[in-house]
Amino acid sequence: MYVSEWENGKRVISDRYAAILRRLLGVTDAELRDTGPAQAVPMADGYGELLSRIDSASSVSASMVKAFNDQTELLRTMDRQMGAASLVDQMTGHLAALEEALNFAVLPSARRPVALALAGASTLAAWQAIDSGAVERAWRHYELAKRAARDAEAPMYLAHAMGEQAYVLCEAGRPALGVELVRDAQRTLGQAGSPRLRAWLHAAEAELCAHAGMPDDCRRALDAAMNEIPPGAEDRDPDMVSIFLNGAHLTRWRGNVLALLGDEEAVTSLYDALEVMDPTFVRARAGLHADLAQAHLIRTEYDDARTHLQQARLLASRTGSVRQRRRIDMLSAKL
Repeated sequence: MYVSEWENGKRVISDRYAAILRRLLGVTDAELRDTGPAQAVPMADGYGELLSRIDSASSVSASMVKAFNDQTELLRTMDRQMGAASLVDQMTGHLAALEEALNFAVLPSARRPVALALAGASTLAAWQAIDSGAVERAWRHYELAKRAARDAEAPMYLAHAMGEQAYVLCEAGRPALGVELVRDAQRTLGQAGSPRLRAWLHAAEAELCAHAGMPDDCRRALDAAMNEIPPGAEDRDPDMVSIFLNGAHLTRWRGNVLALLGDEEAVTSLYDALEVMDPTFVRARAGLHADLAQAHLIRTEYDDARTHLQQARLLASRTGSVRQRRRIDMLSAKL
């Protein structure tokens, strides 16, 4: 009678009986509770459903992979201009679709392009999670990105995911461990990556060294980044599309790092970067104003610091950045 009522939706399976049925039928709790009458036969023999999914995954074409990447690019653009807070559901669905395609792709020729797309999307989702203050979700997304990059045999994507994951450690209060991870990312990449990505990794190392109280290592890494960055205004890495970095961006980043060190030269670098910054990078602009506020605080120029903090707070509110608002509050407490 209970089985009949469960199958017809007249009775909910209790935890007590669920434990018995899971052992009896060899299914997970989610599979047990979601199974309806029409799924009773596949539950005993799911090969038909499995083969259907494998066939679907094997038919993922180059145009579909392009559509996945185009969706990632759209989400990246929206994130840059609007912030991450409003994109959680879209990003979750996007990653789920990519994971589904990868989980049932059998041969390397089918897996690699999907894995590469998943690696790029996962690092974006992870950075959005950091910005939203969801550090555990960020960590899990970076782990997914690294697995996907290894599956795709893409050392550039793997090194980038490792470099960004180091920021989670820094945010958690372990900047020295973050330095070790970003240096491991550099070793993973070697000389195989693009100069722009190598410059990005050196700049990330410099920032983490500044947080870890390693000023000499920090300055060496900044010099290495400046030596690697390609000349010209182009900021998009054709081989690593999630990297936006040129001389102007690096000047801003250098100013941020010097401000962390308490170097008075930071103000000049930051104002130079503010003059040439792309206005569509709203969240980055908020960070730049926060950097200027910090640099002015070091020089005890409190009125200037207050002005830039107001600008930073306004922009951070537009993007909903929890991470930046936390930093702005910390700087405001020093006024």
